[in-house]
Amino acid sequence: MSLKSIVVAALSALTLSVSGAVAADFPTKPVSLVVPWPAGGGSDILMRMIAQKTSEKLGQSVVVVNQPGAGGSLALREVADGDKSGHTFSMIATGFIAEQYGNPNAPTLDQFKVLAFVGTDPAIMAARADTGLKTLDDLVRKAKEDPGKLRNANDQPGGTSYVAASLMKLKLGIDYTLVPYAGSAPVVQAILAGETQLATPSVTDLIAQHEAGEINILAVAGVERHFLAPDVPTFTEAGYPLVTGTVRALVVPADADPAAAEVLGKAIVDALNDESFNKTARDAGFTITPMGSEEATAFMENLDKEMYPVLLEAGLVKVRQK
Repeated sequence: MSLKSIVVAALSALTLSVSGAVAADFPTKPVSLVVPWPAGGGSDILMRMIAQKTSEKLGQSVVVVNQPGAGGSLALREVADGDKSGHTFSMIATGFIAEQYGNPNAPTLDQFKVLAFVGTDPAIMAARADTGLKTLDDLVRKAKEDPGKLRNANDQPGGTSYVAASLMKLKLGIDYTLVPYAGSAPVVQAILAGETQLATPSVTDLIAQHEAGEINILAVAGVERHFLAPDVPTFTEAGYPLVTGTVRALVVPADADPAAAEVLGKAIVDALNDESFNKTARDAGFTITPMGSEEATAFMENLDKEMYPVLLEAGLVKVRQK
């Protein structure tokens, strides 16, 4: 063996030894889960559940730190630029994708390593029962008969249900009018009052009206059928592959220690797959569809790719372009 080969082999062995030591030692202190929203909201509640179960898997405390402000971009910027030891991680959601193009202070997706995908609170396509629409194919036929005539209730441009409604239009190949409202409650009120024929909120927003026969949920834009509406097919089952809604993934800085990130990521995925955790999350109304780092990274990159033209059309791409 040449001297060069010996040196390369020795350095490789040293690298593996150091990496193994980091993995064996991690975590050396409590881990922080930075939640970029105020305490008490849906994402905060879910993150606290995840923190508790991940703590059990790691054998170390996981402390939730709420850092609200600027749509979450300030906290995520701090995480992206901060601790690289693997002891700090955070959550990104659908709104983050929009923020990175509209807010000069927001970090970008490539500044994070995605450790795990948590799940989606899927958006739905809902129609008033008096429209006679019961399936996505019904909607496609109706919309093509009267392009632009149907009105859809959604939140403001860049919001989750706005993006969902826009992606659905593209996927279905139809046109309807997007009518913006200030949040999910007004969206629900709008379709119930007949101001619009359609709406694209979450399952929980309209499940009671669906069960009562006032509203028909045509499809759920989730990975799988929603446990609250097992009778409703997914967009994919209906022949229109689409997953959208409030998606949640857990991340560390892109340049975080790789061995520590691997240990943390495994603990998180183990927590997300834990039977008792899933029961608790389900009882609270959350859909958990775990993915490991590789699959989760591909999912988030694809979401970014799908959302970009929607954001561009809405005039929300202001500081960065693809």
